[in-house]
Amino acid sequence: MECTVTWTGAAGTRSGMGLLAETGSGHVLAMDGAPDAARPENGGQNLAPRPMETVLAGTGGCTAYDVVLILRRGRHDVRGCSVRLTSERAETDPKVFTAIHMHFTVTGKGLSATAVERAIAMSHDKYCSA
Repeated sequence: MECTVTWTGAAGTRSGMGLLAETGSGHVLAMDGAPDAARPENGGQNLAPRPMETVLAGTGGCTAYDVVLILRRGRHDVRGCSVRLTSERAETDPKVFTAIHMHFTVTGKGLSATAVERAIAMSHDKYCSA
């Protein structure tokens, strides 16, 4: 897997914190930083997700993908899946995630809680690499 991230600045200037990521599969993802009132030249314009938000979103996407796929492979009639993620980060640099909490809402016809719990556990324990 590969990705190239390029600093684009703000609206084509070199004063902001806009970033474009081009993935190995040819997709482009925009990112930006939060505004910095004390030092505007160091802040973003909040025009796109922050880089760490994309890490969190990728984690949610990875596990949601797994859960739906596992349920489908088990011939379950899954009709919806969403994951609400909340996180905690370190107070000091590097501000890594110290905890990520996930709340799943999975719907389907005749879908048992046991099947959903098993799919979530399999994603967490075996398949999701995020």
